[in-house]
Amino acid sequence: MHKLEFFFDCSSPWTYLAFESLQQMAARQPDLDISYHPFLVGGVFNTVNPSVYASRENPVVPKQRYMQKDLQDWAEYVGIKIIPTSKLPIFPVNSVKAMRGAFVAIEEGCIVPYARRVFERYWSEGADISQVDVIEGIVADVGLDKESFFEKINDPVYKDKLKDTTAEVIERGGYGTPTMFLDGSDMYFGNDRFPLIEAKLGGQ
Repeated sequence: MHKLEFFFDCSSPWTYLAFESLQQMAARQPDLDISYHPFLVGGVFNTVNPSVYASRENPVVPKQRYMQKDLQDWAEYVGIKIIPTSKLPIFPVNSVKAMRGAFVAIEEGCIVPYARRVFERYWSEGADISQVDVIEGIVADVGLDKESFFEKINDPVYKDKLKDTTAEVIERGGYGTPTMFLDGSDMYFGNDRFPLIEAKLGGQ
């Protein structure tokens, strides 16, 4: 059995695309063992990829225009709705609470519906996922216990979990979200790498 580690932060639209593409690939690859690793992409940018901030401050207008078109083309292809970043109430969004909560969802066996709902609330519905009331709604939607959820995401143990996975993805060569590792060391970055992954699976 092959193993795929999916390191992700819900604050990225490209990661939303990758997440849904991963679910589609999983249906075609029932023997693939998938594990989810929430991390904080801002911590990665601060440490190894500050060029992201420079490009936001001084954008190349034609490139930015095309990227928005590309994003919508991909959303249509994957079958999801993504609001353009220019039309979101806040961008970038602080995803710290939501990503700590992903560890709770992993423990409770509902990481896929939880992550999907976080992605949907921000990228499809334009809700600010940094806000407690928005997260409360997500928790209710996926059937998690609200009191336990918020107790845990404010616990130093869960804060450390997010710090640790952020440090791990940097240590293993990652520089953004989504970052995937096939069978330990074979790294892939981006929403469009699944044909390469499946080709590798087919050839092993």
